[in-house]
Amino acid sequence: MKRFDHKRMPRSGLTHGLGVMLVSALLTGCDAHGEAESASAPPPPEVDVATVLVAPVTLRETFTGRVASPQTVQVRPRVSGYIDEVAFEEGELVEAGDLLFRIDPRPYEARVQAAKASLAQAQSQRRLANVEAERSRQLIQKHMISQEQHDQRQAAALAARARQAEAEAALTSAELDLQYTRVTAPVAGRTGRAMVTQGNLASADASVLTTLVSVDPLYVYFDSNEADAQGAQTLLARNEPLTLNIGLTGETGFPHQGRLDFVDNQINADTGTLRYRAVLPNPDGLFRPGQFARVEMPVANLSEAMLINRKAVLANQDRRVVYVVGDDDTVTPRQVQLGREVGDLVVVRDGLKAGERVIVNGTQKILAPGMPVTPNPIAMREAGVGNDVAVNRP
Repeated sequence: MKRFDHKRMPRSGLTHGLGVMLVSALLTGCDAHGEAESASAPPPPEVDVATVLVAPVTLRETFTGRVASPQTVQVRPRVSGYIDEVAFEEGELVEAGDLLFRIDPRPYEARVQAAKASLAQAQSQRRLANVEAERSRQLIQKHMISQEQHDQRQAAALAARARQAEAEAALTSAELDLQYTRVTAPVAGRTGRAMVTQGNLASADASVLTTLVSVDPLYVYFDSNEADAQGAQTLLARNEPLTLNIGLTGETGFPHQGRLDFVDNQINADTGTLRYRAVLPNPDGLFRPGQFARVEMPVANLSEAMLINRKAVLANQDRRVVYVVGDDDTVTPRQVQLGREVGDLVVVRDGLKAGERVIVNGTQKILAPGMPVTPNPIAMREAGVGNDVAVNRP
């Protein structure tokens, strides 16, 4: 067998062979590197993207108020006497005119009888005086009595008429006192506890028998700061009924509605607040005077507000930032100025334009500005729950 001798091989053939081997090796390495890069590069992350919402919106502010009764009455007797009967259950609802207490009526019944007797006597004396006065007129015409006697009988008739009127007034007073032995509810409402019980003495105009408060409707008083008061005054200037949402302490949201019916005529100089009053229907007696309540009042109307979901906003120290997705599906951080919250939406005062897309869910997947993403379009109102709380639909 012949031995290969590279010395005998032409130099050109050797160079060509080495070149082919080098190119082949390079091509093989490039293909392997490209396949490795293709296998390791992840796809753009998928994120939920919503278009900036432009809609008319009513901005509301929440205040703490206190429930009060339109009518609070301390029930006192008009006559003195011993309590014969407590005719109500403590804490129950009563109607105007219902019997609450009964004072022993016997002394007042006796006074009525005495007044009737005095009136009968006065009526008899007046009839006699009238007869004598008429007779004196006839006699004076015939010059059978003196002028002095005639004048005395006429005066006696007038005095008898006055005594009868006095007796009638005394009888009316005695009958009123007898009527006042029945202490009735002056207004419809809920009773308190009986402060004077059966067998105890009640003094006229002094003893508090019970307290009665009206319960339907009720008032809710609350104070607004000067800035919100100015915005609310703009809405009130339209002379349209202003509906307020009201919730009790411990309730979720504002399940009750009231109507604003009074605004104080001046701002409190000490607190810088303006007092408001809402009328709250209370047919079931759920609210009680003295309770705390939360009141949600409209303070401004925006005809074209830009709204985004709160989940799209990131906090960076004292700045607020959102990620805007461009037409090429790359992200850009954008600083924004925010206004009031409207449910799960928030008003954007500056930094965004209508039609721009922002990332709502998946902001944690953004590693650097300019990176591509795979947008999943969703509606801005669907991005959270409760977005229609204060948004006026067109």
